[in-house]
Amino acid sequence: MTEPSLLPAAQMEGLALLPLASPCPRIPRARIARPPGRWAPVGCSPGPSTGPTHLQQRPLKSRPADCSHSRLSWAESLSMDGFWLEVERIQQKGDLKEEDRAGSGSQLLGGDTESQWLRDTGLSGLVGGLGSDGDHQGLLSTLTQTQVAAVCRRLDTYARSARRRHKPPIRDVRDIFGVFTSREVVSENGTMGMKWTQINPVDSASPVGSADLRGPQEPAGTEEVFNMDSAYSEQAAMLLQRARSSPGGTCVWDKGLLPRFRIPKGRLGVTRIGDLSSRDMKKIPPLALIELTALYDILGLDLKRSKAGKWKGSDSGLFGVPLHSLLEADHRVLPSAQVPLLLQALLSCLEKRGLDTEGILRVPGSQARVKGLEQKLERGFYAGLVSWDKVHPNDASDLLKRFLRKLPAPLLTTEYLPAFAAVPNIPDLKQRLQALHLLVLLLPEPNRNTLKALLEFLRKVAAQEQHNKMTLWNVSTVMAPNLFLPRGRPPKLPKGEKQLAQGAAEVICLMVQYQDLLWTVASFLVAQVRKLNDSNGRRSQFCDGGLKTWLRRTHVDRDKTGDGLEATPKVAKVQVTWPSTDLLQVPLNPSTRVTHILKLFTERLNPGSQPEDGREDSGSIVSDTAKPATFLVYEVGGNIGEHRLDPDAYLLDLYRANPHGDWVIRQSPT
Repeated sequence: MTEPSLLPAAQMEGLALLPLASPCPRIPRARIARPPGRWAPVGCSPGPSTGPTHLQQRPLKSRPADCSHSRLSWAESLSMDGFWLEVERIQQKGDLKEEDRAGSGSQLLGGDTESQWLRDTGLSGLVGGLGSDGDHQGLLSTLTQTQVAAVCRRLDTYARSARRRHKPPIRDVRDIFGVFTSREVVSENGTMGMKWTQINPVDSASPVGSADLRGPQEPAGTEEVFNMDSAYSEQAAMLLQRARSSPGGTCVWDKGLLPRFRIPKGRLGVTRIGDLSSRDMKKIPPLALIELTALYDILGLDLKRSKAGKWKGSDSGLFGVPLHSLLEADHRVLPSAQVPLLLQALLSCLEKRGLDTEGILRVPGSQARVKGLEQKLERGFYAGLVSWDKVHPNDASDLLKRFLRKLPAPLLTTEYLPAFAAVPNIPDLKQRLQALHLLVLLLPEPNRNTLKALLEFLRKVAAQEQHNKMTLWNVSTVMAPNLFLPRGRPPKLPKGEKQLAQGAAEVICLMVQYQDLLWTVASFLVAQVRKLNDSNGRRSQFCDGGLKTWLRRTHVDRDKTGDGLEATPKVAKVQVTWPSTDLLQVPLNPSTRVTHILKLFTERLNPGSQPEDGREDSGSIVSDTAKPATFLVYEVGGNIGEHRLDPDAYLLDLYRANPHGDWVIRQSPT
């Protein structure tokens, strides 16, 4: 699976022209006391990205004239003029119509919510008549205690609803989980997750305030670690327990200066969404949904989901068609397209001539020209009949927002749009980002790839604030109605929805500012995928009658774990697929990293090439004669389908995480 990437400008222009022994544990639900103005804007600002693992947050103080980074004042962050002006323009254009309600969603009723949740998480087999009884066993064996508790709650709620509706009774949750032992899950980086400790329920006489859910106050401007080694719900439970034991030692984050977040690289490196195969990525959404539900349970919030409506329109054309239909048409022109070509063309046009345009995205274009351009695109986009050099930037930005609004289902999906909108209800900034991270992993691949392209563009717009006068908060308020007011929403918003509007803008702001975090697969989820693959592999071998093979493999595993370091080979053999099929032998010791494999491979391709000053390769792969950056190392087989490895990952730890996998050097697909 490769990273979604935009077409080069030249090609785009050409296209334009062309087991639990006791009942399930009681997990405390936090009581959140929110002060007035519960959606406190986070005051995001753009600033250049410092790399994929450094996610920054800027102060909220007013920006001096000579400051190169955008900083929002508290008064500015409260201004929602851009949002309401955009809503008014949308109403005038008639894009939000009552007759479009066929594509909108409806709230799930009691019982239906849990039934749908069990199907989406792959646990429908726990309910009689909804699936195979054995399909869920591997998944259950990977869950943490907080995740098990979340499953128990849904089963209990479903059972009560079934009794009211006189449905056949389902098995008791104790009968289900009594068979399984929910162990600690070793994280992808080789460390154990937080061990669950029973927490007493919150006393109703002494509710825990929102301040009690925060960590200790850090000095302004410090860098915070965004831990992905243990499940977010386990972190939240531990934080709540710590707050209960020492309520005087915690306080809220300072509103004037929010932290920068850094994703620490463990021994196995960092895994991006595009690093995993499609087969393994399909296992992530069920795990992410269970984890998101467990996190919301700990925080005392309801995970709101809607039922998607049925699409009754046409699947042909460019505007107002589902993303998957648009991509199917694009694949006839460019089979590798992962982001709609029309969206790529619009973004390319805006990046060339619109980033410096004052008021871009906020100032509307000519409605006559926009409608004419839309009709021209519908007729001849794939034939290359549109000259983008003649398109005014404001017209292109209008068309971009129109494209998003006219999608039959919201870009953030009908099912999870309410959950995105509810993220500002979470008081703690880090937990908001954890929830957003899981929600992004729940999006279908076309939606996620399209969102990534859009957020990257919005960050570029905000980075040019000195020229276009569009701060990140301005960008967020203008874009929020186009993502959170999909087709089927009433054209008039009551004044009481001001908080919803402000919260929607905050979500956009957070996603733009911290987008590098969103495209990372948490190491605890990768560890669960490994365990799930291993469990499914062993069961399939046994069920297929390969008993001797299964016993032999179990015996080998026992020998490896029993012998310890003596069973670990001294040399790793790496397969090479280009320029010749061969084996590259690399020393396997605690200090050998993936980048050393690439270094040895480069030296083989170019004998005599040495790093400057005789220094050892630090992990950034650079060479004048050959470009090792165009070569990648993959982990294939064993307990993973295919995994593109981080250059800073350590081989010995990778071997211990997946002793039956192979390492392969391939050319980068890009």
